[in-house]
Amino acid sequence: MRRLRIAVTAALGTVLATIATPVPAAAQDIEETLPIYSYQDAIREDVFVEAPMDSDKDGKPDRIAIQIIRPKETNSGLKTPVVMEPSPYYKAPGTAQTPYGFRNWYDEFFVPRGYTVIEAEMQGTSRSGGCPTTGDAEDTQSIKAVVDWLNGRVKGFYTNGSAAVASWSTGAVGLTGVSYNGTLPNAVASTGVDGLKTIIPIAAISSWYDYTRDQGIGYQGAWGSRYPEYLANYVASAAAKTRCAAFIKSLGDNAGDNTWDYTPFWAERDYKPNADKVKASVLLVHGMEDWNVKLRNGVAWWNLLQKNNVPRKIWLHRSAHIDPVSARPDEWKRVVHRWMDHWLYGMDNGIMDEPMADIQRPNGSWETHRSWPDAGARDVRLNFGPAGSGVAGTLQAARPAASTQTFTDNRTQTETTATADYTAAAPNRLVYVTPALAQQTRMSGTPKVNVTVRSNTASAPLTALLVDYGPGTAFTAQDMSPEELMSQECSLSDIEQKTGCAEPYAARAEAVTATVITRGAIDLKNRSSLSSGTALVPGQTYTASWELHGKDYVVSAGHRIGLVLMANNRSYISTDTAAGTLTVSLDGSSLDIPVVGGRVS
Repeated sequence: MRRLRIAVTAALGTVLATIATPVPAAAQDIEETLPIYSYQDAIREDVFVEAPMDSDKDGKPDRIAIQIIRPKETNSGLKTPVVMEPSPYYKAPGTAQTPYGFRNWYDEFFVPRGYTVIEAEMQGTSRSGGCPTTGDAEDTQSIKAVVDWLNGRVKGFYTNGSAAVASWSTGAVGLTGVSYNGTLPNAVASTGVDGLKTIIPIAAISSWYDYTRDQGIGYQGAWGSRYPEYLANYVASAAAKTRCAAFIKSLGDNAGDNTWDYTPFWAERDYKPNADKVKASVLLVHGMEDWNVKLRNGVAWWNLLQKNNVPRKIWLHRSAHIDPVSARPDEWKRVVHRWMDHWLYGMDNGIMDEPMADIQRPNGSWETHRSWPDAGARDVRLNFGPAGSGVAGTLQAARPAASTQTFTDNRTQTETTATADYTAAAPNRLVYVTPALAQQTRMSGTPKVNVTVRSNTASAPLTALLVDYGPGTAFTAQDMSPEELMSQECSLSDIEQKTGCAEPYAARAEAVTATVITRGAIDLKNRSSLSSGTALVPGQTYTASWELHGKDYVVSAGHRIGLVLMANNRSYISTDTAAGTLTVSLDGSSLDIPVVGGRVS
């Protein structure tokens, strides 16, 4: 293996670039691959990898199309690791099977530095065989097969049918991507496949159930209506739409939108139970305002990686569903470069000695922290209390005397209406607030709501909004659809010149008096089990606990932390038309919030 090493001699400040040469012991090592290979002369080729499944049931193993670009020196003995972006979206708009080609910056940057870059086309999409299956094991196997081919474990073929062997591969692979492209790395890592050394999942799914449902109830919009079928149809090649039509329809039939329960169908599409198999390091990136792939997907995956001591780092940015190259281009390029050098070339460049967490605040500033959630965060229980001076309800340390408060569902109520004026009781929501905070308070982690409640109907959702009450500035979050992410070109010159994909986002600022920090909902029928809902008995009292989406957020001194309870939330969850009047017992209801320092005061 050829490696590039830069040694900076402390005494002289001299930079020595050497190839496979030991660095003097007196030198301070800063290893980094350098652009010494020609991008223009690089070898470009297509290969079809034989995957170990037959998802379209045509009697032949599915073949997965990949596009490869590698240094020409790989034809004369150079062996390289691989940076790979898998995707179901590699076809040009309006065409049947024409792949996009290399539109991201990875090829321009990494090939000259001694890497091979691959774009892998998920089964049933673009030029690959098979049927798209929206997140199950066959999706996963289609990309795992490419890692296996790079390690000599499965067959590959050129377009003319001749055997293709990755003799130039070291076997070390890094997977990266945004959205579905980032979900596939999570899925493949959960198999524990040998050769996969690192993944960079960005705005990625760890459970397709958590992507489409919130604890027993579907999210609003397409998520609650045959979503797996919709997405498979969206990504399928023209040929797959025809040959896989019956199977794709079955995805919608089996989604269980009538109950939104966690069924075996969704268990097949949940990577979290296999997190203990992950051997690859993980650089996880998620937007704290991403309400497409909601933050629970990133936080739940991160917590399991932590439990299993997986080498890891995390970026939590202020925006929504984006590629972080648009949030922090120079730093993103630096980190990805050093990350791949360390994990794929084994370079001791200090990347793992840097702080674990990079967190962006709403005003655009960045902080680094040694851990996430913050090691100093402790759950603080705030009990629901009755109305106090100037408030409709209180959040307090002491448990209150037995009492109740009642509200009635309003299916047209907006979050703006629900969070307005915490001083006044309102018929369609309940609100509980702390006293004005004497000091700045940082939440780091996942809040949980615990409610004792009775309903006058057999079915009802509960939605909780965690709110920062106080004068402040709201900044619009940058957001992109998967189509926008995949259709934009993102060249290396864009990053260097801050144009196109790397152009700084001009966030609009707006004065506000209340900011929704995070939210979460539960179907009360699923209070005991996500796998099986049980109808409510009108008038009977139940207890329910559910998590809100995790976050890192700072509440300013003088502000109040508030919790708003409503039933239906039309901008967040599918509407339950049966919801009616709900009565909350204050003495059995509370908010658990992870606070750095363990105090809310």
